[in-house]
Amino acid sequence: MAVFDFSDVSYQKEQPECTYTVFRSDESIASPENPIMILDNSKCQWKHHSNGVFTNPSRKTTFEFDEENGKVSANILQIDARFVSLLKWLGENHINVRLSGQNREDGYAVYKIREIAYGGGTKLSAEDGFLQFMIERLLSSNAPTEAIEDEDQEEMGDDMKLTSLQSIKDFLNCAGRTLPDNIRLWARRNLAVAQSHEVTPEERRHAQRALSIMLNIQWRNNYFQAIDPQEARRILDEELYGMEKVKQRIIETIIQINRTHTLPAYGLLLVGPAGTGKSQVAYAVARILKLPWATLDMSSINDPEQLTGSSRIYSNAKPGIIMEAFANAGESNLVFIINELDKAASGKGNGNPADVLLTLLDNLGFTDNYIECMIPTSGVYPIATANDKANISAPLMSRFAVIDIPDYTPEEKKIIFSRYALPKVLKRMGLREEECVVEEDGLNAVIEQFANTTGIRDLEQAAEHLAANALYQIEVDHVSSVAFDAEGVKELFG
Repeated sequence: MAVFDFSDVSYQKEQPECTYTVFRSDESIASPENPIMILDNSKCQWKHHSNGVFTNPSRKTTFEFDEENGKVSANILQIDARFVSLLKWLGENHINVRLSGQNREDGYAVYKIREIAYGGGTKLSAEDGFLQFMIERLLSSNAPTEAIEDEDQEEMGDDMKLTSLQSIKDFLNCAGRTLPDNIRLWARRNLAVAQSHEVTPEERRHAQRALSIMLNIQWRNNYFQAIDPQEARRILDEELYGMEKVKQRIIETIIQINRTHTLPAYGLLLVGPAGTGKSQVAYAVARILKLPWATLDMSSINDPEQLTGSSRIYSNAKPGIIMEAFANAGESNLVFIINELDKAASGKGNGNPADVLLTLLDNLGFTDNYIECMIPTSGVYPIATANDKANISAPLMSRFAVIDIPDYTPEEKKIIFSRYALPKVLKRMGLREEECVVEEDGLNAVIEQFANTTGIRDLEQAAEHLAANALYQIEVDHVSSVAFDAEGVKELFG
């Protein structure tokens, strides 16, 4: 009987063939001019919308078009570096897709990929919504600095949230090195915990929740586009009257960002009496920088754990307020508005909550006790407000550039009341300007009435009182208009 010895049979495993080259792009919108990838069209001019499937990349990097005469393959010639992992994942899972592209001299430029439903075909974790989420996230990310293995960005997925383990796993497989390295590795470890049956259900739940929080945040780099100083000035003039020195200081900050494309090393501390518009300045800066903003009221914080979160060893553990601010903003670059910084005080003997802010303000990274991962903070611009800087610790003061917000002069208050406060209230109440008139001596009486108060909040309340009284007389007494002189103002305000 013949005996066959297979040990001598030469066998060489077929190596996968890569047909494409990688190009790096930071374009946030895909188009025929800035495509996701380019396919070979030398043998056939492909249709604008073409259906098919990416082949398993373990064999060859091609796309199989569904044509009337059967399947026709086309090699992938070029691909955006951010999409390499997504392409690999689509091929491995045999996802049926529709490409939108345009034939060019160098190939078929694909600028849109949508999932299509084929009978019994494999679907993504959230059907087409997940694919569009991934494409948009990848488009809004920066090109990796090294060869791609994974990706992470979206296209029409603003309403998409990563909550299920399947969607989280799919996202990590597609996101790869578009995530910061420490967050990517952290996510892999937590995914292993969330899927493990060797830990308690409570540990799995906390791991999944932490993953959902972290991966729904868009982790951006700290490069900031130039800002138009004239537009910045227009926004400041729209929000604030006067305060020329304050506006000048903010414009200087804008010029600095335009030169360095990074945020200043120090945040802003706005110090001044109540009602002088400190918060308005902070919101105006957020508008100018075109960043989301989050607010933190330090007067309501009496325990550092409220800021840093609680450890997962507790069943009712949750992230801290700072981490929730990142989650609500949806991205790592934001304006962090810290109100009443001078009113932060220790409450339960666990330290001063204000001191927790030091790591956030140093832009070296922040660690939440629940998340247990270093959060990059180089894209966070802190703006704090305070009434008395004498109550702020020296270490905190050293992290800010201080801007003193002066109180308004009587003449400035008159202009703010007549040009801004009263017209705004009349518009809100549906009154015409001629229906509620404050005469010159009446205006002087209003300013005199609130001469001992700071800011303009009392003036806005006075405008509300005057307009409400005018509306009452028009509706009840059936007068056509109401004019307030000095005597009428004094009588109304007692």
